[in-house]
Amino acid sequence: MEERLQKFMARCGVASRRNCEKMIEAGKVKVNDTLVTELGKKVDGDIDKIYVNQVLIEVEKKSIYIILNKPEGYLCTLKDERGRKTVLDLVKEIDERIFPIGRLDYDTSGLIIMTNDGDIYNSVIHPRKKIDKVYEATVKGTPTIDEMYDFCTGLDIGGYITADADISVISTDADVSKIKVTIHEGKKRQIRKMCKIISHPVITLRRVSIGDIGLSNLKKGKWRYLDEKEVNYLKNL
Repeated sequence: MEERLQKFMARCGVASRRNCEKMIEAGKVKVNDTLVTELGKKVDGDIDKIYVNQVLIEVEKKSIYIILNKPEGYLCTLKDERGRKTVLDLVKEIDERIFPIGRLDYDTSGLIIMTNDGDIYNSVIHPRKKIDKVYEATVKGTPTIDEMYDFCTGLDIGGYITADADISVISTDADVSKIKVTIHEGKKRQIRKMCKIISHPVITLRRVSIGDIGLSNLKKGKWRYLDEKEVNYLKNL
């Protein structure tokens, strides 16, 4: 995200914004290979290299770890070319640039972990970790024992055979059922495809936990910082 050069310098602790402006005008600041002497220059601290008196300056990075209860109708991306709402619209209070770990479909709600820690991202997203991802869904009808067996042992969802999973019926009401699903993968629209194959299309779907981290009572559209125990859990995966 671009910002004025003097603001970036102040965030790096060089000096007050006014004194940073004086340093720019005095010819003490370079952006990449270009000397900047006029105010108004905008920079992106994640891309541009800014030097003050020939010394590279950087913002001290603060590691951020949060969970968000994503509502339906939001994209798990940083920007959408069509102008649709993204998860970043729900965490505007956070100044640091954070990103979601993995994705939830546009019409799926629930738990998303967001961070600026690339190591944590790789730990959670890597398929070798086989972290439980637990979902609750409302589906049409009630799955039979045979259908749930097929669901658990692997289904072809279009050229891909799903890994072992778990499914159980929580409750039934008229023509719909509430089910609990646990998977270790994250293929696009995987649970929706799996439920459709066993003839019980998804009506609503939300993710309630990733490993030991759960939504608990976090309301839809709200977020919170992970506590120390949760952060350590992610770091030790």
